Amino acid sequence: MAHQSELIEQDILAYLKSQEEKSLLRFITCGSVDDGKSTLIGRLLWDSKMVFEDQLAALEADSKKVGTQGGAIDYALLLDGLQAEREQGITIDVAYRFFSTDKRKFIVADTPGHEQYTRNMVTGASTAQVAVILVDARKGLLTQTRRHSFLVSLVGIRNVVLAINKMDLVDFDQPRYASILRDYEHFAAPLGFASITAIPISALGGDNIIEPSINTPWYAGPTLMNYLETVQLEGDNRDQPFRMPVQWVNRPHLDFRGFCGTIAAGTIRWGDELRVAASGRTSRVTRIVTMDGDLPEATAGQAVTLTLEDEIDISRGDMLTAPDAPPIHARHPEAHLVWMHDEPLQPGQIYLVKTATAVTPGRVTALQYAVDVNTLEQKQVPTLGLNEIGVVRLELDRPISFAPYRQNRDTGSFILIDRITNATVAAGMILATAPLEPQTAHVADLSGTSGSHRRRISLSEASINGTGVSVVDLTEEWRPVVFDASSSFLDYLAKGNRIFFRLRGLEQLEAVVLLAYKQILSFEFDRTAKGVSILVFKRGTRPPTDRLMTTAGEYDD
Repeated sequence: MAHQSELIEQDILAYLKSQEEKSLLRFITCGSVDDGKSTLIGRLLWDSKMVFEDQLAALEADSKKVGTQGGAIDYALLLDGLQAEREQGITIDVAYRFFSTDKRKFIVADTPGHEQYTRNMVTGASTAQVAVILVDARKGLLTQTRRHSFLVSLVGIRNVVLAINKMDLVDFDQPRYASILRDYEHFAAPLGFASITAIPISALGGDNIIEPSINTPWYAGPTLMNYLETVQLEGDNRDQPFRMPVQWVNRPHLDFRGFCGTIAAGTIRWGDELRVAASGRTSRVTRIVTMDGDLPEATAGQAVTLTLEDEIDISRGDMLTAPDAPPIHARHPEAHLVWMHDEPLQPGQIYLVKTATAVTPGRVTALQYAVDVNTLEQKQVPTLGLNEIGVVRLELDRPISFAPYRQNRDTGSFILIDRITNATVAAGMILATAPLEPQTAHVADLSGTSGSHRRRISLSEASINGTGVSVVDLTEEWRPVVFDASSSFLDYLAKGNRIFFRLRGLEQLEAVVLLAYKQILSFEFDRTAKGVSILVFKRGTRPPTDRLMTTAGEYDD
C-alpha cells in the first residue's frame, strides 16, 4: 500500500478520483489441486505492496504455525483463511480479493482445484473476464485442468493466461514449457478462446510475476502483472438492445408504481418506448429513479426504478425490453448444464428453474449428450452425475424471456433447484431455443395384435420414433388395450424421453396406469376440452433387469 499511502495522506479526494477513473478487471485463478493458485495470488498481493501491516504480522505468525514453507512466508495463507483450508493445505471456498495498481483495479477470485469443489469454481468464474489457468510444470495437463478450461469457455471467458507454475522445480526448462503449451493449445483449440497467453512462472519465487525473471532469458513475453494491466477487454452490453428483468414492483403509495431491476443490456432514456416481453404490451418511460435522484438515462449494470405512462400488468420475473428487438420468449430452451449435486440428474423430474428474476417449474426432457472433459468428445449417457457437463433440453411450465448465454450472461443463465430440499443442483447456460418437431411430438407407428377381447400393443424403441415427446394415439381404438413394454422401450424412457398417451376415454386409463405401476414409471394426468391424456416418463435410475416386467399374459381372456 506504500505507493498509494502518500496520495491518501496528501489529497484524499484526488485519490478517490484516481480510483474512480481506473478500469476494473475481474479474473480468476483455476487449475488442478496443488498447482499453486493461492500462492500465486498471495505473491501478487505481496509484490504489488497490497498487504497491510497488520496482515503482514498475522501472515508471518501464521506461516510459522500452519505454513507449508518450513517457517518462511507462505503466501497462500493470504487467501486460505478457513480453518479446514489451513489444516489440509487446500482451497475449499472461493476467496475474493481486491487490489489495484497505478493502471487498473482488480477483483481476483481464488477458486478450489479439487474436483469435489468444482461447483465453487463455476461460481467464481461466472463473473470473471479473464482466467489464469495454472499448470504444474512437473505434472503437465491433468483432468481438472481440462475440466476447468472447458468450464471457463462455457461461462464466456475468452481471454486465458496459461500460467505454467513451479518452473523452478524443473530448472526453468524451456522444452518442458514448450511441450505443455503445445499440449494445451491442441486441447483448447475447439473451445473458442480469443487468446491464450502462456507465461512461465514460479509463484513461490516471484519469477515473471511482477518483473521479468533472469531465470527465463528465453522468454520474451509479458509478466503476469503486465498482462493483467494491459489486456484489452471486450465491450460491455451497452450497445445491445435494452433488457431489464423486473426484480420488484415498488408501490409505496397510490401515486407511485415503479419497476425495479438491474439493467442487463442496453441504455434507457426518458420517453423511450418499452415492451413487456411476455404480454407484448408497450408503454413509455416517464422517470428513471435512483437512490441519488432521477436520471436522464441509465445503462447496463445500473440498478434503477422505471415508471411508465400506462398502467399495464408487470410483475416480478417479467422482462422489459426494446420494442423493436424483443428477446426469445419460449418454453423449450436448450442449454449446457453443469451438474453440481451428489444425486444425479433425474430426467422428467420437476425442478425449479431460476433465471434472472423468475422462478418457473420445469423438467429436463432430453439429455442430448455429455462431454468428456479429457477429449471434449460427446457421449450418450442416461443421466449426469456430480461435476459432469452435458447439453439438455428443458420444458418449462410457462415461457420465459432469455437470450443465448454468449450474447448476454445475465439473461442467458439459470440454475436448477430441487423443490424438496431447496438445494441448487445445477447451473445452466442457454444455447438457443430447442428445435421442436411438428406439433412438438412424434406419432408412434405401433404394432399390435388383435384378440377376441383386447388389443395387445407392443411398445419398443423401434416403434417409438424420434426423441423428446412421442405420442401414442388411442382415440380411435374402441377395444380394451394391454401394453407389452420391452427393455429397449424402458431404456428409451431412461434417456429422458417421454410418452404422451391420448385416450379415447377413462376406460383406457387402467391400462396406462398399470403399465406405469409395473415398470416403476411416473405419469401426469390431464383433462381438457379435447379429451383425456397421460404423460409417462421415468424418474430416477433404471431398475435392475430382473424387475422389468411386461403385461404379456396378464389379461388373456
